[in-house]
Amino acid sequence: MALLAQAAFQVGQCGHRGIPHHSRCRPPLAIFPSTLPPPRASNRSVRPLHLLALSLLLAAHPLSAAEIVILKTGAEVNAERTERENGIIRVHTPTGIIELPEALVERAVRDDRPPTPPITTLAASAAPAPAAQPDPKALIEAAADRYGLPSALLHSVARTESDYSPTAVSHKGAIGVMQLMPATAAQLNADPRDPAQNIDAGARHLRDLLLRYNGSTFKALAAYNAGAGAVQKYGGIPPFSETRNYVERVVSHYYKLSGEPPAKLD
Repeated sequence: MALLAQAAFQVGQCGHRGIPHHSRCRPPLAIFPSTLPPPRASNRSVRPLHLLALSLLLAAHPLSAAEIVILKTGAEVNAERTERENGIIRVHTPTGIIELPEALVERAVRDDRPPTPPITTLAASAAPAPAAQPDPKALIEAAADRYGLPSALLHSVARTESDYSPTAVSHKGAIGVMQLMPATAAQLNADPRDPAQNIDAGARHLRDLLLRYNGSTFKALAAYNAGAGAVQKYGGIPPFSETRNYVERVVSHYYKLSGEPPAKLD
């Protein structure tokens, strides 16, 4: 029986959650398939620590038990049924049989408790709820205030670029609410997939373009869409239908939000 106790203790060491399995760990001798003969019983007692490890192992696999075997150590073992023979109590479980010296068993009682939910269910219910995603519109308001931009203008750019979607990715590879290209995001030291960093970097980029073009909203929007090089090459909004449509859409949204056209229209 000492071998059974040692095996139960090894199982508690090798199989407990959070402790890695080692190649030297062996299957427990105290639990075996019902079709195999039970190990030979011994008069040697099992230390309470070993029994506790054994009961913890069983508790890791909730059973639909008909009986509860209460040990003198205070530990409990769920069982489908029990048998008593020659000073040994055999505890039958769905995974096998456990043999315990009769002297270590206080009593066996009928289990009238409702079935225990699986541990995965308990873990899921105890897990903290995922953090709420930040509201892009609130982030835009904060960024506009931080960089001295009209909030209606920043909202209009976000609406035109991605319709406020933090997960939007264009066919050209622009990312997030403000549709930042990876190279632009890198220049602004921002992670474009993080909504807060994306919106902050987009607001900074738009502010810098407005300063570069002396407050010319059309030129700043055209550069935001097509790049400053294209605006410089053509001396204003480049003759690209995509860019012209983009500027018109942003201005249209801005007018609806603010009731007035943006400053310094070209």
